[in-house]
Amino acid sequence: MNQYTSIARSINKHCLCKTLDRQFLLDHLEGLPEMRALFLERPNLFSDTAIYISPIEFNEMKSVIYAIENVVAMQTFQQKILCRSSKTAFESFGPNGVFMGYDFHLTEEGPKLIEINTNAGGAFLNLLLAKAQMACCEGTKAPVELEGLEDKFFDIFEDEWRSQKKNQELKVIAIMDENPNGQFLYPEFKLFADLFKKKGISTFIVDPSLIELRYDGLWFQNNKIDLVYNRSTDFYFDAEIYEGIKAAYLAGNVVITPNPHHHALFADKENLEILTSREEMRTLGIETSVQEVLLKGIPRTFKVTETNRSEFWARRKNYFFKPTKGYGSKATYRGDKITLRVWEEMANSSYIAQELTPPGLRLIENEGKQIELKQDIRVYAYSGEILLLASRLYMGQTTNFRTEGGGFAPVFVI
Repeated sequence: MNQYTSIARSINKHCLCKTLDRQFLLDHLEGLPEMRALFLERPNLFSDTAIYISPIEFNEMKSVIYAIENVVAMQTFQQKILCRSSKTAFESFGPNGVFMGYDFHLTEEGPKLIEINTNAGGAFLNLLLAKAQMACCEGTKAPVELEGLEDKFFDIFEDEWRSQKKNQELKVIAIMDENPNGQFLYPEFKLFADLFKKKGISTFIVDPSLIELRYDGLWFQNNKIDLVYNRSTDFYFDAEIYEGIKAAYLAGNVVITPNPHHHALFADKENLEILTSREEMRTLGIETSVQEVLLKGIPRTFKVTETNRSEFWARRKNYFFKPTKGYGSKATYRGDKITLRVWEEMANSSYIAQELTPPGLRLIENEGKQIELKQDIRVYAYSGEILLLASRLYMGQTTNFRTEGGGFAPVFVI
């Protein structure tokens, strides 16, 4: 471990400073009284504590992301993935997918990519969080430039629009999710809606069941929707309420980002089996240097099949099991926690087995008590460009935003 990584680990282990200026955060929302109320209702959304990493760790995470972008752009990889994916994902209409989320655990051997999310929430919230920090340790800084990032967020939506609709004018955006008002990250929907409206775009936060298919595309009430910011976890629009949305998307009558094509190529967990197999990558013609980055930066991952199930049961303590089509840590299991009953139930679904890679740890002080929380690093990116880094602090098996003293935390580089 290099000197800077050792220093970062030492700070995470020993520094109890609280860096979040909550009053600054609330003052920033003074003109948005509804937003203030939403934040106050979510006491574990933001942690008071920051996370520290070394420049080498940051560069290693960037290298993994660039390597994945390199592979996903290859025709051989796309053909292999899309031939087994939903037909809804076959065609690319131009967009690259906003707010890709790359989730890492920090280990003694360096950062390890655990999974990729195409509808990663929290970027706008974490921008606010990063701006509301008080100075703590000298010689630290945000890993990206925060000034002007809100405008950058809007620019990527405009880029998505132009990539499919060229010189047409973007007039209406729908932020779409099922029961959006009931989503824990609903405050972020409001932040994006406010940003889009400031830029002169009519914006609606809407449940997919309220979107209507007409001959020329999608409509909400009397507004024709130009672009859908898709926060739904029905990644291929399989449910009945998405029937019209799927039809408009496949006809190219609406821009949807992120969309099924992005999920198939980036976030389907079965892809990790290819990205951690030297033989598979060699067969696809992936450059040796790219292979090495991926093999070092992603825990070995396998598809669980009828053939190898008994082998994985015997070695289950060494693996973390995730449903291939899952999201948000639902139905995921550490191997040493799985009962035989659960294992038999898992046989009815598609799962991957990923080499167990424990998350990093962060010592915090909460209500006078010192607590050690687990932490991961989420890198938000667009077309391979790093937009923002954030961490999630939690207790238990998965991130849950229910841990006192936990929640999103800003990331600083030593």
